[in-house]
Amino acid sequence: MLDLYYRHQGLQGNPPVVLLHGLFGSLENLGSVAKALAEEFSVYSVDLRNHGRSPHHEMMNYELMANDVIRFLDSLSLTQVMILGHSMGGKVAMEVALRAPDRISGLIVADIAPIRYLPHHQQVFAGLQALTLSGITSRTQADQDLSAYVNEAAVRSFLLKNLVKTSASGFQWRMNLSAIAKHYEHIMAGQSSESSYEKPVLFIKGGTSDYILPRHQEVILSLFPAAGVKIIQNAGHWLHAEKPTIFNRLVIQFLKSIMSS
Repeated sequence: MLDLYYRHQGLQGNPPVVLLHGLFGSLENLGSVAKALAEEFSVYSVDLRNHGRSPHHEMMNYELMANDVIRFLDSLSLTQVMILGHSMGGKVAMEVALRAPDRISGLIVADIAPIRYLPHHQQVFAGLQALTLSGITSRTQADQDLSAYVNEAAVRSFLLKNLVKTSASGFQWRMNLSAIAKHYEHIMAGQSSESSYEKPVLFIKGGTSDYILPRHQEVILSLFPAAGVKIIQNAGHWLHAEKPTIFNRLVIQFLKSIMSS
């Protein structure tokens, strides 16, 4: 287990909420959610292993990442929290809830299902691995080089947030790209458990995203029988960034419903 980097917002003593980002991301990705929640909750935004400012490790799978989060809860004496995860972070959140249900009073999963997905980041990996960091002199150059592999400017901008300047003319990856690539199959894996998580769960789906589909309902309910779903129309996989007002409202309403039950 690793000691994860985190950032806290809100008043200590308010109901605690843990936020977990997705693949290639960091805690900054859920910054608008954290800011909105901090008015009424004690918010802990976490960098998962091999991401952001958290430690690097050659091993990476959902069991390890869930144990990292449980260690994080232990380190702050957080006996029970609500947890929100987006994409890969949603899978980590589900894994934590299944492994330590007594620690999680409610779960929000943003645009991901507990299933194995087919590999679909090949061009991203190819582009990131093709960048010769020693030869990059600016982010503009890195963006131009990456554009040969990744067409979408917004996706390139997101990915290159991992590129940090080390000297007057040097860059390095903040994420552990080699470990992420090596264990990509594990990141695509789904969740399984002999027992289900019986407490409230909200799945929030982007209306134009195909990460959660009707055929996933059976496996979702087998693991999370109290799960409900909300759909944000005209939003894709990055629903929290595309429709922040609606997303934050759904999150706050759900968390308050847990507190009042």
